[in-house]
Amino acid sequence: MDKNKLVFSGVQPTGNLHLGNYLGALKNFVTLQKQTKCIYCVVDLHAITVFQDPNELKNNILETTAGFLATGLDSKKSIIFNQSSVSGHAELAWIFNCIARVGWLNRMTQFKDKAGKDKEKASVGLYIYPNLMAADILLYKATHVPVGADQKQHLELCRDIAQKFNTDFKKNIFPIPEPLIQKNISRVMSLRDGTKKMSKSDESGYSRIDLKDSADDIIKKIKKAKSDSSFIPDNLKDLEKKPEALNLISIYSDLLEISLEQVINEVKGKDYSYLKNKLSEVLIEIICPIGKEIKNLLEDKNYLEKVLKEGTEKARILAVDNLKEVRNVVGFI
Repeated sequence: MDKNKLVFSGVQPTGNLHLGNYLGALKNFVTLQKQTKCIYCVVDLHAITVFQDPNELKNNILETTAGFLATGLDSKKSIIFNQSSVSGHAELAWIFNCIARVGWLNRMTQFKDKAGKDKEKASVGLYIYPNLMAADILLYKATHVPVGADQKQHLELCRDIAQKFNTDFKKNIFPIPEPLIQKNISRVMSLRDGTKKMSKSDESGYSRIDLKDSADDIIKKIKKAKSDSSFIPDNLKDLEKKPEALNLISIYSDLLEISLEQVINEVKGKDYSYLKNKLSEVLIEIICPIGKEIKNLLEDKNYLEKVLKEGTEKARILAVDNLKEVRNVVGFI
């Protein structure tokens, strides 16, 4: 285990974790936990950049925690906590609000995507939340951050903030965090539209595989997944012209941890019902036990709250020490 390396990552408590969350993040979290020190945060402060029903938010925080544990994260090996329980996140975010430049935030494409055409009605929190994301990482002096394509820009901002802070105050307080890019970043797409990411916000439940889906649910959803009546191509170039087919093959490949080429060799020339049957079998084998464990954990909310409380205590020790140094450098008494 690399003692000089510290990984930080967070997941928003939106409820109903799905296959995209598992393959794109949680599965990798478990691998990283075996290699180095890790901090995994349920980022509830980020969640309220758009209005959340308070009771639903509380339940979603616990469900996300259950998802962490059910997929294999160990609270004895990794720090698992919810962001709002450590006030240092908000305090450091304010300091970074005064370090970051408006021009930097204006370049953030995710704000433009999430705010839509009527950005004047978006919350200020949605605009400045990349600064909070930088605070999440740098509060613990994390050295590495797992990132997908949609978060690279935010990590670049975090690096810019760290460098500017160090330069402004002429002290190397913060490390410049490095992106931790998986060899094969899993970008799971909608089962109904292979050009869009799998998402909880999609109105159709048939667009995604939820981690709590039953075997019957999985079979139905994969059976209804968009495909066509032709045979499966024998090469990647032709598959790329069929985004829904490529998505199904990519999911199968990621779950079995084998190359796309191996999967193509197995399914080429066959009709899509063959692929869908094979994919359903693998999903049931891997996802259903996770879903069962999530449901079991949610039956004992006291245990989940205990895990978060213990994680908070560990995170707070690190945060208090680091923030004390920051406050001293800034000039606070």
